Amino acid sequence: MAAMMKAAVFVAPGRIELADKPIPDVGPDDALLRITTTTICGTDIHILKGEYPVAPGLTIGHEPVGVIEKLGANVRGYREGQRAIAGAICPGFRSHACQDGHPSQDGGPLGHGYKPMGGWRFGNTVDGAQAEYVLVPDAEANLAPVPDGLSDEQVLMCPDIMSTGFAGAEAGNIRIGDVVAVFAQGPIGLCATAGARLRGASLVIAVDGVSGRLEMARRMGADVTVNFREVDVVEEILRLTGGRGVDVAIEALGLQSTFEAALRVLKPGGTLSSLGVYSEDLRIPLGAYGAGLAEKNIVSSLCPGGKERMRRLMNIIASQRVDLGPMVTHTFKLDDIVAAYDLFGHQRDGVLKVAIKPS
Repeated sequence: MAAMMKAAVFVAPGRIELADKPIPDVGPDDALLRITTTTICGTDIHILKGEYPVAPGLTIGHEPVGVIEKLGANVRGYREGQRAIAGAICPGFRSHACQDGHPSQDGGPLGHGYKPMGGWRFGNTVDGAQAEYVLVPDAEANLAPVPDGLSDEQVLMCPDIMSTGFAGAEAGNIRIGDVVAVFAQGPIGLCATAGARLRGASLVIAVDGVSGRLEMARRMGADVTVNFREVDVVEEILRLTGGRGVDVAIEALGLQSTFEAALRVLKPGGTLSSLGVYSEDLRIPLGAYGAGLAEKNIVSSLCPGGKERMRRLMNIIASQRVDLGPMVTHTFKLDDIVAAYDLFGHQRDGVLKVAIKPS
């Protein structure tokens, strides 16, 4: 094994570059995963723009698919050479937050055990997956073997966007027969659309302004698509629901406009499930919120992690309940990751997700 590896590192706002870094040493509870495929997330674009702070020199990326290169002495139940993934959220499962049912907010060694987004370590507080190798902390809790017969592209969405999108449907507490509107059909919104269908929604309304994404939304389970460039979204959804509004609205973009529209189409007593990463303060319109008396619920989610979550998501793919492979629209070598960021960040050429392959 070479002593050095290639990795995409954050340099400064507007600059992520490919650099040489030492291959990580493996501690007793860790595993070294040789990356075969990874991808770029919208959160990475927030990091690139300087909208979410990380340390200069940090390896970016939090969606690893690969092969176990080396196991720590304490890690049981895995073998070197085994294909595996790890969730974008990789908590230690020892903290109060984890044992309280909130592993995504894992405070680790903090005395009270809670830290907002603390379970998100890859590409946030530890070196991430846009590299030839990634060190998986607390590997026995976070590594999930890939079932035979599933390709890298099929499971590439599991570590983050599938888990996140499905979490939006789960947090919305979608019940059989519910009417659901999903605002924005980027990768996470598409997964939320698929999750709403799997949860038993009788009508799934997908909202976006890009015709290709609306076509993909139908493939993911949307019954009706609404193009915000052609109609007033709030009026159209209220028309589709006979003025009643939707039971659950999922906001998957992170803008004031989509958040507000989701709140306006929500029935009294309904749930707005927020998945967006917001870059500025949100305002809650008085009328849309019913002055706080309309019993509208607002919930937020960060994707669950851990090996059991990953196992369940891969089981859904293996059982052919959903196929997320078509969302991979472009493939790049790791050497070309700066070009991949440029394409993905500017949303050119119909891009949804890019596959990044070190070799």
